[in-house]
Amino acid sequence: MMQRLGLVALAVFVIDQITKLGVVFGLNLRERGEIDVLPPLLNFRMAWNQGVNFGLLSSSAEVMRWVLIVLSLVITGWVLHWTRRSRHGPWVQVSAGLLVGGALGNVVDRLAYGAVADFLNMSCCGIENPYAFNVADIAIFAGAAGLVLFTGRRNGRPGGGKTGGSRRRSAAPRAERPRDVRAPLR
Repeated sequence: MMQRLGLVALAVFVIDQITKLGVVFGLNLRERGEIDVLPPLLNFRMAWNQGVNFGLLSSSAEVMRWVLIVLSLVITGWVLHWTRRSRHGPWVQVSAGLLVGGALGNVVDRLAYGAVADFLNMSCCGIENPYAFNVADIAIFAGAAGLVLFTGRRNGRPGGGKTGGSRRRSAAPRAERPRDVRAPLR
C-alpha cells in the first residue's frame, strides 16, 4: 500500500519541479512577469509566495520561511506515519501521496529560492483571479480533500465499517456452540 503513496508523491514532486523549472526559468517568467497562454482561462503570472495558499501567513521574515518548512515536514511526517500505522484503501493512499508530493515540492522551493514559485493563473467569465498557484498547490488541495472524503469509510460505511451501539440483529436464531461431550453438564 505504501508503494502507491510513494509513487504518487514522487510523480507529483517531479511534475511540480519540472513545470516550475520549465516555466519560471525556461520561459524566463521570473523576468517577463506574465505570459498569456489561453487568455483569460490560463495565464502564467510570476509570484514568489512567502506564505501558504493565497499568501496567508506571508512574511518577509526569514524565520517564517523556516517555520513553514518545518511545519510542512512535520505534516508530511505525520501523514506518512498515520497512513503506515492504519490500513487504508487505495484512494487514501493516492490522496496522501498527492499531499506529500506537493508539500515536498514547495519545501524544495523554500529551501532553494526562499519562497514558493507560483505561476498558474486562471480566470473566467469576467472574474479576474489575482492569485497564482502551482502544481504542488493543486496536489496539496486535492490530497487534503481526498483524505477528508476517503478516510473513515470502509465497506462503504462511515466510521470504518463499525456500526457502534446500534447493531442490526439477524432474524434467524443464533446457532448454539456445540458442547464438549466430555465436560460434565451443570
